[in-house]
Amino acid sequence: MRPPFLRPSFWIRLGLLVVVVYAGANFVDVWIASRSSTDGNASAAIVLGAAQYNGEPSPILRGRLDLAAELYSLGRVQFVVVTGGGRLGDTTTEAKASYDYLRHEAGVPDARIKLEVQGTSTYESLAAASRFLGQSDLTDVILVTDPYHARRSELVAREVGLDADAVVTEAKSPFSRLVREAGAVALGRIVGFRRLERLL
Repeated sequence: MRPPFLRPSFWIRLGLLVVVVYAGANFVDVWIASRSSTDGNASAAIVLGAAQYNGEPSPILRGRLDLAAELYSLGRVQFVVVTGGGRLGDTTTEAKASYDYLRHEAGVPDARIKLEVQGTSTYESLAAASRFLGQSDLTDVILVTDPYHARRSELVAREVGLDADAVVTEAKSPFSRLVREAGAVALGRIVGFRRLERLL
């Protein structure tokens, strides 16, 4: 009788076990990140973009902007970076809508707001932000996003050269979103998050 490790079925079962354990570990990682926020300080807060409607931030985006404004008012960051380009038919960009809200509704000074207006994904926005912050030797950041998105945004930020931790809003994270993010994190850790953007 052949030893078990010489049987194809053994390796199939082992492979399935590895996949299940890896997927489960990434889900737990995403879930833990969704329930915690950094309490440290940084040079800048980066607000990950979300929908805007004719210049009016959506409730999701407004929640992120209010949190970023709070970080600034508490002296935890020196600058707030708003991100996000426009989509077909939009009259403005997510970043410009965010800028207007912070400037006129949240009272953040103009000189303390930086805009990234080209990104259409987390990777594109953070890569662009990393480039222009790096010109001022600013690499330590706090990412402001929703709970389900925290871990992936941290990993993307680190891939593009930022020293990043996240703070999360009080938005709900449906189980389905956590599962989707866990899948993206698991795949991104294998292929890299830049390549992952092309696959999604």
